[in-house]
This record gives sequence, C-alpha cells and structure tokens, in this order.
Amino acid sequence: MTKRIVVTGIGLVTPIGTGVKPFWENIKSGTCGMSLIESFDTTNYKVKVAGEIKDFDPTQWIGKKEAKRMDRFTQFSIAASRLAVEDASLEITQDNADRIGVYMGCGIGGLDTIQDSSHKMFSKGADRISPFFIPMSISNMAAGNVSIDLGIKGSCLTYNTACASSASAIGEALKDLRCGIHDVMLAGGTEASITPLGIGGFQAMTALCESSDPMRASIPFDKDRSGFVMAEGAAMLVLETLDHALSRGAKIYAELLGYGATSDAHHITTPAPGGEGGSRAMKAALRDAGLTPEDIGYINAHGTSTPYNDIFETAAIKSAFGPYAYKVPVSSTKSMTGHLLGAAGGVESAVCALALQNGFIPATINFNEADPECDLDYVPNLGREANISYALTNSLGFGGHNATLIFGKYPLGDAL
Repeated sequence: MTKRIVVTGIGLVTPIGTGVKPFWENIKSGTCGMSLIESFDTTNYKVKVAGEIKDFDPTQWIGKKEAKRMDRFTQFSIAASRLAVEDASLEITQDNADRIGVYMGCGIGGLDTIQDSSHKMFSKGADRISPFFIPMSISNMAAGNVSIDLGIKGSCLTYNTACASSASAIGEALKDLRCGIHDVMLAGGTEASITPLGIGGFQAMTALCESSDPMRASIPFDKDRSGFVMAEGAAMLVLETLDHALSRGAKIYAELLGYGATSDAHHITTPAPGGEGGSRAMKAALRDAGLTPEDIGYINAHGTSTPYNDIFETAAIKSAFGPYAYKVPVSSTKSMTGHLLGAAGGVESAVCALALQNGFIPATINFNEADPECDLDYVPNLGREANISYALTNSLGFGGHNATLIFGKYPLGDAL
C-alpha cells in the first residue's frame, strides 16, 4: 500500500513576509511585494522593479562569522529551513537524523558571489579571490549547509530545473517518502539573483518587465503584461509519512497527493506550442493522485506575466482540463510575490497547502484587462472564501522543464 504523505511544517522567507502567518495574511489581503530596486544603482538599467527582501538579517539565524561565508541564497535557505522545522515541532536527534533528508531546488546559486569574485579577479588579480568563493557559489551549498546546520544525515540533494527547481525537489521528496527511504523530508527551494549581473542577464533576454510602476509590473494574464519581475527568497516544507506525523502528534496542513514531471523537448526558453508539455505534466499529476480534472478546486498557475508563458499555460490548462478549465479558479500569486525562480514552486506549494487549510483562494492582483487569449477565471484582484478539497500548482522552467504538484485538504488541519 502506498504511503500517504503530508505537510507538517512551512518555512517562508519572501518579499511579502517571513514566516507563515505574515506571509498568509499578505496573500489574503492581496499585498504587492514589488518595489523599486534598492540593493544596487539601476540608473543604467531598463529594469527598475524587483521583489527584494528589505529586512533580512542573516545573523538572526546564523552566526556572524558563518554568515559571511555564505551567499545570500544559502542564508535564505537556512532561515526558511529553521522556520519549517520549528513550525513542524520536529526534533532532530542522533536517533532519527539518518531518516530525514534535504531536497533543495535552486535555479542559479551564488550569483552575487560569482559577480563580486569575478570583478575582484579582473581588477586585483586571481590571488585576491576568497578561498570561500567556490563553497559560497555552488548551488548545492544551500542543501549542504542546511544539513550541517540542522544535523540532518539522510539524503541531501539539489535539483536544478530552472524555475521548476523547488517543485521538482518537492515532487522527488514525495516519491522518496512513498518508497520508505526516509520518514521525513525537508523540501523546497531558494534563490537570490537580484544582482547587477542577474538583472542585466535577464534584461538582455528581454524577459523582465521594464515598468517603473510596481503595481503594473507583475501582472499575469493581463493584456499589458511585458515580462516577469525578479524576486528572491526561500520556501521549505516539512513532508512526512502520515503514520510518522500521527505518531508524534504533528499538526497537518495538507496532504501531498500527486506529482507530474515532463520535458517540452522544444526550445531553451519558449514553451512548447499549446503548452503541450505543461498539459502532460498536469495529466500525469492527476493520474498519480488518482483524481479527475473536476476534483481540482483551485489551480495556482506558474503565471509569470510574460507574453508567452501566460498564453501557453492557459492553453495547457484547457488541454488538460477540457471544458472544466472554464469553471476552475486559476490565479497567479506571482502578482504578489514576484518570480522567485528556483524557489517559486516552494512558495506556491505553501500557498496551496494554506489555501486548502484555510478555505481561501488567492487573487491575481493588479489585474485590469485580460489578454483575449487568456480567457479563464483568474480570480481578479480579490481572493475568495471557498471550501476546496484539492489544489494544483504548476512550475515551468527554461529548458522545457515542467513540474505539477497536487495537494489535498486534510481533515485535521486547523485554520490560521
């Protein structure tokens, strides 16, 4: 018999709040986390807006000396992981450490460290590069440092599927737990790419919105959308078998029921025509969960606010859901958080778990007028009270990576 897997802890470090309660309050109220970039001078940049975390102090979570030896993406991951473990009331001991694993998603890694070290090398010479350059910049160091920090001794893996990275990590953790390899998994993702190089690189691709108005920047499915808004942060979930959760009296947010992963095999940045790859991922997740399209009460869309994604994801939902696509509420919480790249799927998985627990469907905020090719119910501007049983979230990454997760309401979950 397949083991049932549940979410028992959530840790969030995002532009709209650190910790579950502040984050969820801002999701419910439709708070926009975008603002003018403050971390560097954007005078010579077309892109002016991002989803920065303004008040993050790594020394709240990490010793001052250790923090200096970690890139920002790793600092975020430790903070989110500690919050998740605390939220789950999970005690990690020598007796259970090897039955707990860490699966981390990260799309880019230590970009700030790479940028600064490159500048130092070309301006001052190779002998001025810090000996911590490599361990600060490589993407697996978020998972590695979380494992060290928390004493977790099971599998410690990093998934890089671009913007699907943390959804991939959560989905692979689901498979691991079902097989009985571990009892508990800490899964999610982290990203910190709001740097001159990161913004400059995505700007060169014409992937980012160039509006200087934060309220008209990340506007998924709106006819005036022109690109995504870069954001930063981390999101980690504590996943465990239902038997293990019940045995220790853990609170349960939701049940993780299904996972589908596909490849477009089409183009490095543009989705396959008609969202064919995304459609297959949704169908695979539904099969894995043993559900039909009509069971799904809410879709948390990838919804990046780019011209191609929003049209092709809409087409993918229509292909996977048939006529029911016009009846199921679909929203993009990236309208509030911005796009956290490799951490986005973790944030949006948390949204789904909280939506199920609290009976509330988040809005797509700052929505003025739909693109004619985006004609579904995008929950414009105001969220809705709704008693839903199942929620689906999509994560679609450059390279044609698609990941879909399905969560179910758990009867014992208590609303925040």
